[in-house]
Amino acid sequence: MKLKSVFDASEIKSEFESAGINPNFAIPIWKYVIQNPDCVWDEIPSLPSAAYSLLHSKFKTLTSSLHSLFHSSDGTTSKLLIKLQNGALVEAVVMRYDTRLGMLGGKPRPGGIRSTLCISSQVGCKMGCTFCATGTMGFKSNLTSGEIVEQLVHASRIADIRNIVFMGMGEPLNNYNAVVEAVRVMLKQPFQLSPKRITISTVGIVHAINKLHNDLPGVSLAVSLHAPVQEIRCQIMPAARAFPLQKLMDALQTFQKNSQQKIFIEYIMLDGVNDQEEHAHLLGELLKTFQVVINLIPFNPIGSTSQFETSSIQSVSSFQKILRETYKIRTTIRKEMGQDISGACGQLVVNQPDIKKTPGTVELRDIEDLHL
Repeated sequence: MKLKSVFDASEIKSEFESAGINPNFAIPIWKYVIQNPDCVWDEIPSLPSAAYSLLHSKFKTLTSSLHSLFHSSDGTTSKLLIKLQNGALVEAVVMRYDTRLGMLGGKPRPGGIRSTLCISSQVGCKMGCTFCATGTMGFKSNLTSGEIVEQLVHASRIADIRNIVFMGMGEPLNNYNAVVEAVRVMLKQPFQLSPKRITISTVGIVHAINKLHNDLPGVSLAVSLHAPVQEIRCQIMPAARAFPLQKLMDALQTFQKNSQQKIFIEYIMLDGVNDQEEHAHLLGELLKTFQVVINLIPFNPIGSTSQFETSSIQSVSSFQKILRETYKIRTTIRKEMGQDISGACGQLVVNQPDIKKTPGTVELRDIEDLHL
């Protein structure tokens, strides 16, 4: 019989309740497993006797394992290749930024070391975005909520994770129930992440956006917009045909009205496709009534056969200047991280970089905070 992940909250709650065990015992179990990754069930103290036999027969401490760990040459990025119970592989990426770099108001910036974990929600992806490596895999399967949470468990052993972004393999809102349940676990003990430090990214699954705030209040929304008009979106994002731009904007307007939160807009810069000044003005007009932060993403090559090229630094800077100065929209340029280990944005596809694998984990103290 296939054993379930103990971090699958609905499963352990159901099994415990059926056995007359208080489901709140899940929290000390999670805490012990995180602190003692190689533990066996009998080592966990102070559980009801019935819980031990149930755990042995139904659950595993971890259903996934860390298959490989790769570190970028500059030390800012680590890619985890995680093997699931069914043998499939998914990738998660730890990004490190030091928020003290630079000046703020003429003074050194406050802050410190921050780590962001980029999490996968599916094996492969249905969306087929033409600039994204994951899209070349096609869709294989959804992850369970436990498999999603286990990525955080594995990553926590190499960095102190403060931020979570669902920007890894898959479309999170196409695996809605599992993602929502996983996030709810991350908000509880022993993880206790703040909802404002969790961001869920989507290509624009309208019906899911419409219920996201009610299900996960306070969690941030990022939208992979990538083009200011429907025609270009459909060209580079085939799934956009199912979600017309106007319906998407209506859903975002409702989300913002209900949540009173800024929305993060992801915009990949493709040379000659969506990076001209006219595109910047169209984007500014589209978003000028919203409270958004636009993140311009330099295109990361996904192999010699890629049909796209990276926009020039001049084009990206000009695009940013128009949005900032003409439309007064906060616009950032994403720092390229992890390209040498295929861990950068749009590069996640199950493979192993042609570099030496790190045989164990190391303590890394740089970091990234995508919200700053």
